[in-house]
Amino acid sequence: MRLVTGITLLLTLGIVGDAKTTQPVSVESTEEDAVHLRCNHSTISGSEFIYWYRQLPHQGPEYMIHGLKGNVNNKMASLNIEIDRKSSTLVLPHVMLRDTAVYYCILRDPQWDRWGCTCTTCP
Repeated sequence: MRLVTGITLLLTLGIVGDAKTTQPVSVESTEEDAVHLRCNHSTISGSEFIYWYRQLPHQGPEYMIHGLKGNVNNKMASLNIEIDRKSSTLVLPHVMLRDTAVYYCILRDPQWDRWGCTCTTCP
């Protein structure tokens, strides 16, 4: 007998710079089902990558997957990017209760990784 447990995957709206992404507020699923989390990003530029992060309760954000175009897969998820790049879908193949989290879709320019500061500790 299969135990059915409700899972709520919470999503939020994300804004980085002038690039805006929109997502549903929440998605519900049962354990072991595939979940498709859609993200719309109609203002995406040609050089921006689509990144997905998740934040488990009482933890910091965790990188999941990213891509520029087409389909990308890893052990956590799949990312399907539409040909026009105006939307993408994160696919979680077999969700479990431990996958309950806030999922963030973020657009990042390749130059973004160069921002910030380097902290060096000297004796």
